[in-house]
Amino acid sequence: MSDALSVQEGQPTARRPKRWHILVFLLPAFLVYSAVMILPLIETLRLSLFNTVDGQSTFVGLANFQTLFGEERWAHDFWNALKNNVIFFIIHMCVQNPIGVALAAMLSIPKLRFVTFYRTAIFLPTLLSFVIVGFIWKLILSPIWGVAPGMLDLVGLKSLFAPWLGKPGSALITVSLISVWQYVGIPMMLIYAALLNIPDEVIEAAECDGITGWSQFWKIKLPLILPAIGIISILTFVGNFNAFDLVYTVQGALAGPDGSTDILGTLLYRTFFGFQLQLGDRSMGATIATVMFLIILAGVSLYLFVIQRRMRRYQF
Repeated sequence: MSDALSVQEGQPTARRPKRWHILVFLLPAFLVYSAVMILPLIETLRLSLFNTVDGQSTFVGLANFQTLFGEERWAHDFWNALKNNVIFFIIHMCVQNPIGVALAAMLSIPKLRFVTFYRTAIFLPTLLSFVIVGFIWKLILSPIWGVAPGMLDLVGLKSLFAPWLGKPGSALITVSLISVWQYVGIPMMLIYAALLNIPDEVIEAAECDGITGWSQFWKIKLPLILPAIGIISILTFVGNFNAFDLVYTVQGALAGPDGSTDILGTLLYRTFFGFQLQLGDRSMGATIATVMFLIILAGVSLYLFVIQRRMRRYQF
């Protein structure tokens, strides 16, 4: 027996074949991703460290960042855009995501009828172009030819109507709520899928203990879908700090009135490409884009290394 074992131990182990075909299939996607994402990001970071001096591109280090944060004109526009972006994000977190969770909870009720219709109707605005959504809501909320005053008049609330998109105090909130209306279907579907993924044994055990209805949702289901809520939160953060299209469609590149809806995306657009009498500045535009990248990177890192670790215990 010992001789047989020694012979087997002496035999060379068979090598696993190298799977070169995996690299072949991954190469096209890697090349496209690098060309569209990685190389532009590297060039943006590089361009933020250069500036045009006497018609030539010159390395200036962190001087562009010093100008952005220290010069009064640049600092005023940047901090205003950042403040509006934070408000934009908070409204989505406090309105869109809780509504998405509530809708998913209602859709997961076993005896609810027409679930497919409700799910499709709520998710449908997500598929619409932001241009269509922007112009539709501009027409609805227009004080001249919009249908909003007439609809409020039908329920006796016409006195509450105001040109919300034209008032600095309400324009940002209005645009944010339009965005919430368009994208609330995304957190709804993700939470709905997470609720359906909860094992039946857990639900049956809760029912045996007398935990049913909304009490079952708060005590059993909600802790189990916290990882999905975390993913939705970080997707909301990244999407909101990359936002540009809806604000541009509804309020234009100047993000009026009086810059009240100006966010980092619209500030980046005006700075890099120029608008009306403002000339484009590629270096300062790249500087703003770099700051946006660092803000998003900090938020994602906080989620991955701090928050997600605390939620892993709820995963199966």
